[in-house]
This record gives sequence, structure tokens and C-alpha cells, in this order.
Amino acid sequence: MIAMGQTGQVFGEHGIGKTSTFLSYIPRAHPGTEVILVPAANLTPDDLLVNAPVRDDRTGELVLTQLMTRQLAPGRPFVLLIDDSLQAGETIQSQLMQIACNWTLGEHDLRKLGCVGVFLADNESLAETSARRSDLAVLDRMVTLRITANDTAWREKLAERYEDWDLTEVFRVWAGLTPYLRSLLSPRTLQHILDCARAEFPLAWGLPLVGGARLRLRDRKGDGTPGPDRTTELLDAIAAALGRPNPASVPDPVRRILRTAVRENWAVLLQGPPGCGKTEITKTVVREESGTDPVYFSLPVTNVEDLCVPVPTPDGTLETLLSRSLTGPDPKVIVWDEYNRPKDKATFAKLMEITQEWSLAGRPIPGLRAQVALQNPPYHLGRKLLVSSNNVAQASRFTVSYEVRPEDIPANEWLISTYGEVAETVLDWWKNDIDDEGRDWITKRTLERLIKLHLAEQPLETGLIYLGEGEYAPVPLSRLEARLAESTERRVIGLREIAKDVDRWEARLAAASETSAEGTNDTDLVHQAFANAEVSQLKRHTEAVARLLRHLPPKLRATHLVGQSAERQRFWVGALARMAELPATE
Repeated sequence: MIAMGQTGQVFGEHGIGKTSTFLSYIPRAHPGTEVILVPAANLTPDDLLVNAPVRDDRTGELVLTQLMTRQLAPGRPFVLLIDDSLQAGETIQSQLMQIACNWTLGEHDLRKLGCVGVFLADNESLAETSARRSDLAVLDRMVTLRITANDTAWREKLAERYEDWDLTEVFRVWAGLTPYLRSLLSPRTLQHILDCARAEFPLAWGLPLVGGARLRLRDRKGDGTPGPDRTTELLDAIAAALGRPNPASVPDPVRRILRTAVRENWAVLLQGPPGCGKTEITKTVVREESGTDPVYFSLPVTNVEDLCVPVPTPDGTLETLLSRSLTGPDPKVIVWDEYNRPKDKATFAKLMEITQEWSLAGRPIPGLRAQVALQNPPYHLGRKLLVSSNNVAQASRFTVSYEVRPEDIPANEWLISTYGEVAETVLDWWKNDIDDEGRDWITKRTLERLIKLHLAEQPLETGLIYLGEGEYAPVPLSRLEARLAESTERRVIGLREIAKDVDRWEARLAAASETSAEGTNDTDLVHQAFANAEVSQLKRHTEAVARLLRHLPPKLRATHLVGQSAERQRFWVGALARMAELPATE
């Protein structure tokens, strides 16, 4: 097509390597030729062409002149690749029509600027695009190529990326899938699964969250209905082919994902219910790993102009100015908070380029080490949240997509360190006095409100989530009020109460071990108190824990080590060592 000077239209499913093929092949096959990538999905009408007053060299008068983006005048031969071309708005489609038909933009001739090829690429499926290209005046100017994953060199590229692995069996598993399953498990998604395998994460985390739900690898029957769910089977087969584990989960998952993202230059998506602490733990881990605060954008209040804006320059072109926070060589991590609550579609579209290409308007973001998108699920506690939906092309741009559970984020320790004994009392109530549904309603953010209200001697009910019409979240507060008032009512005993009377509890556990090798109710109560306690609470009562630990059955001791976070495991290893040093009991 380049040799013929013809506009090329390239269609293919998402994630098969269309864009990366251009970026790698063109410079190799045509030395000295640059690929100018224009992601059409995030273009606004003034990004490519704008009218501006410019002083005429001959007359000295101000005249209205069409200024074109400097990106399309690089000063050397270039191939223009308009990616996601069917996802652009109507005004942009009109601009693209002129480029495709005549290789011109406004009054500018792209050939004179060095353009040697024009290509428009996209997936023509209406599930991923906003329009079909149907104007015969445009279609009659193009050479059209429809490609599949078998037409790109993604296997060779993956083999190079994971040169220490033999991917033959992985490719064999992929090739054995039906065409529909191969479209779901695109090469891009397969790469994310391999990245998860290398990090020893569950391979399912590499599957995107589409519409808030994990993509499932289910084939379609002849009548179009879903077939059996083969997700676990296929991921286990890939893990076996690599000789790697495929764990169901890992300890301390959120912090491990964030640390790996910064270390490996990943874009990751964390989806979790409101108030569970996603934003705060992300900021904390980014500071720990990068030594600086993240570059933070909250999408509900972010305009396109907050990210980048084209401005006229003295040489008669448009220069894209990036936000100050995105410039400079210093390492940076971007946090896209409330990712699926964009202020407008244009801002959301801009993120398609930066999450995939790590650039804005064709300008690479210097020093960018990682991106973290945070969002809420579409539904929580039976209620619909006002969030936007995505498609698989947008969703599959993240290396890891993780569904955060409240227990994944160690906000309890922060509450204890900040609010002390009151926080311990409130957490004891949260862990012991309400059921799972109640704990879903009482987020970590709500816990902090309840603590603050108690300290201010205000009614606790006002801290619950308000549902309207005088109705609050359906969680009874009487036991919490009793705990806080040091009521004489029966309370669930926690580590603090046990440690205060450790001699009596040690005697009770010693008697229980004599009665049964499995223990008694006293054994179970102490074991549960250990399991519920935060690490800071355990450390505060290390001596009491060690004394009681030696009277627990061995299988119960083991549960405090298996599958726990590294910090928790370190404590229990130390507690076991201290237990062994204690003098024998009579």
C-alpha cells in the first residue's frame, strides 16, 4: 500500500497486535520512516486542526489561518496510522474523511509534509465501536485488509518477551480453542496472563473486567447461547504448560499488585466497593515504592483540558501542552480515581491512549512507571451505582484487573494507630457482633465516621449510610453502643480481654488440651481471638500470645501461618520461637 500510495483500511479484532505491527515493522522495512500514531478515539475537534489569527508576513495584517498539529509535520518521511478510527466522533470522522481521501487536512497537503502512507485501523464489531464506515465516497479511496491473530507476529514477540520460557505448549493450548474463545483470549490478554504467571499471581487476574464482571472463557453453542465455562480449565492448562503455579489468591493482594505494577511498569485496575480504602492504600504504596506522591486525577472533575490541550505556536503549527504534573523526567505513577465515573466521554476516551500507549496526543509521558485505575462495581449491596460501562477493547488494556474485597486492605491497623482503644472497640464490634451483610454495609470509611462521632459524643446512627426517606443502612448499633459505654451486658471476648487475664486463660487452655486433642470451646475462642486481632494488637500482647499458643492444637497453630500476609507470618514465626523458649508448665 505504501508503494502504491493507497490509503489502507485494516480491520481486525482487539488485542491481536495491529498497532504494534505498524510500530515495529515500518521502521524496520523503511529505515528513516517514522510512524505517527493518532488514536482517533480520544481526538477532540481542535486536536488536529484549528483556525487561529496569525500575522501575515507580506501585509503585516492578522489573518485567519488553519494551524495543524505539529505531530503531522515531523520533518522526515512518516506513515500516518489512525488507530481506533471508527470510535471517533462525527466531527473527527469528517476530518478523517479528508485525510483518507486526499491525504490532506484543511489547507495542508500531508504528502508535502513527508507523508508516505495513511492507514486507518480498528475492530469493525459494533460491540467495540460507535459507527460503521459506510460512505462510498470514502470507501472507494481505500484498500481494505481484514486480518486475524494468525496474520501478526504476536507469537514471536511473546517468545522474545519471555525468552526464558518455552511457550510452545501455551501456543498449542491457544490454537486448540474455537474462533470465539480465541477472540476472548486475545494475544494481548494472553500476555497479561503470562505476566501474572511470572509474578506468581492467579492467572485469572489477567482477564479483563468487562462491565464490572470478570471475563469468562465460555464458548457459544450453535443457537448462540453460552456454553460451559472453561475459564479454570484453560488457565490451569496454561499454568501447567509453563510449569508455574496458578494460586487461587495471594496474601496481601492489593499491596502486592501495586508494588509489582510500579516495579514492572504495569497499568492495573482495582475495582472495589465504595469506602473500602482503595485510594488511600494506593497513595501509600506508591509513596513507599517511588518515593513521591502519585499524579492524581479524579475523573468526575477532570476535563480533557486538564490533561492536554493544543495551542498555536510561532511556527504556524499546533503544539500539544501536557499538564504540568505529567511533564518532567522525574519518575511518576498516575492514579485515575473513579475511573468509570468520567466527567465526559472525551476525557474517558483520552485514557484509551494513555493506558495502552503511555502517551497523550502522541507525546510519551516521561518517567511514567505505572498507572492505577480505581473504580466501583456497577452494583453493590443490591443497588446500582452511577458508573459508565466499558467494552472488552477498553478493559483489556490493564495487565491486572482485580476485584478488591474490604478484607484485602489493612485499614484496620490505620484505624487503631490513629484512634487507639476506641478503634479497637469498634473493630471488635464489626468483627464479632454483626453478620457478613452488616459488615458489607459498614465500610472502613463508615467505621471512621462512627469512631469520630463517638469521640464527639454525637449519635452514632447519623454515621451510617443514609438511604433516603429517613432510612439508614440496616445495621443495629445497640451492641456497639454497649461496648463503647462499657456495658455489663455479655460481650464477645477479644485478645485484649484475654491478655488481661492470661493466667486464667492459660490454665483453661491447659485443661482443654488434657481433655481433647482437638481442644474445647475455650480453645476455639482463643484461636478466633488470635485470628481477628490485627498485627499491632498481637505485637502488643506478644508474651500472652506465646504462652497461650503452646496450648493450641498444632493444626490450629498452622492456620496462622498459611496464606497470611508477610507481616503476619513474621509475627507468628517469632511467636512460635518465643513459645519454644518459655519454661515448661507443670
